[in-house]
Amino acid sequence: MSFQPTEQAPTRDGVGARPEPSNLAVAARVAQLLLAEHENVDHRDLFALNRAHGALVETVRILLRAVDAEANAGNVLGSQEVFSGSRKNPSELGPRCPAAHPEDPTPCSGQPTVTVLDAKNAGADGCQHHAARLLASLDGGRVYGLPHATPGTAIRVFKAAAGIRPFPWVDGPRTRDEQLSRDEVRARGEQQ
Repeated sequence: MSFQPTEQAPTRDGVGARPEPSNLAVAARVAQLLLAEHENVDHRDLFALNRAHGALVETVRILLRAVDAEANAGNVLGSQEVFSGSRKNPSELGPRCPAAHPEDPTPCSGQPTVTVLDAKNAGADGCQHHAARLLASLDGGRVYGLPHATPGTAIRVFKAAAGIRPFPWVDGPRTRDEQLSRDEVRARGEQQ
């Protein structure tokens, strides 16, 4: 058995040291990784859509920072019309909480104050408005207040969700129980 001395890793200033990757190279690598992870999203899975949307937004922000072109959310649209009928286009609402569905045309009611979890414990933090809409769209969902939330916030969201129909931004007739709010289903059961 012979003794082999270990070599010291090259220092940053030393010869042979690898150069640091550029911000653009790092941003491109992050974009590649997130795209690979979220490329085949099941569009019926609300949490997967929200995660993919969040990854896309963060990727664009990183790329914009890398080329010194930070997004100016208030001025990106210029003088374009931002209304489609009486509803605001979701892509033009600016940054929204992770609980906001990409097709939901409503703005946030404030900062995220609760976490909504589905039956498999996948979750998203959200403002009270979007958290209630998300909770109403889930089977077996739960809501928890974030540490900085005022007491009773999760209860308010839970109660609000009971009166909201699942996926309220989708238009069309709703007649089946799974298309109605929990309050409507309860009232229908009491009438029989």
